Amino acid sequence: MSTTGILEITQFLTFRLDSEVFAIDISKVREVLDFTTITKVPRMPDFMRGVINLRGSVVPVVDLRLKFGLPKTEKTLNTCIIIVEAAVDDETTILGALADSVQEVMDLEPENIEPAPKIGVRLNTEFIKGMGKREGKFIILLDIDKVFSTGELALVQTTLDEMPAGK
Repeated sequence: MSTTGILEITQFLTFRLDSEVFAIDISKVREVLDFTTITKVPRMPDFMRGVINLRGSVVPVVDLRLKFGLPKTEKTLNTCIIIVEAAVDDETTILGALADSVQEVMDLEPENIEPAPKIGVRLNTEFIKGMGKREGKFIILLDIDKVFSTGELALVQTTLDEMPAGK
C-alpha cells in the first residue's frame, strides 16, 4: 500500500515544465487557458508574473518554473495557464499557473505512487505529494495547497486588494 495518503485511483492533470512532467489532482483544476496577456503588478515576487482578467475576475498568475528554480517560462505555441484552486488557511485562492504544455488527464493507482523523496533537512519537498510511476518514468505529483507559503499568498492578496477597481 502507498504511504502518500492516496488510497484510491486518482485523476491528475499532467503538464510539462522544462523536461520534467508534473501533475496536479484534477479536483484542484478549474480549467486550462491558452496563454494570454499578463498584466505586470509592481512589488510582486519574481515568480508572480502578474494578473489576468478571467471573465471579470482578477486572477494572479505564477510562473512555476521560477518558483521551482528553473528559467522563466517563455511563450510558445503550447504555453498555457492552468487555473487552480489552492486552499490556504481555510480559504480558497484562485491562481493561474504557467506551464510549458499540458499533457493529459490520467488515472494513477495508489500502488503506482511512491512517497515524496526525503532530500535532507535543507530542501523543502513538502509541496510534493508523491512520485507517480507510469511507463517507467516518474511524474512529480504536486500538492498545490503547499506550493506557495501562506506569506506568499497573503502578499499577493494584499497587492491585489490595493489595486484600483476596474484594472
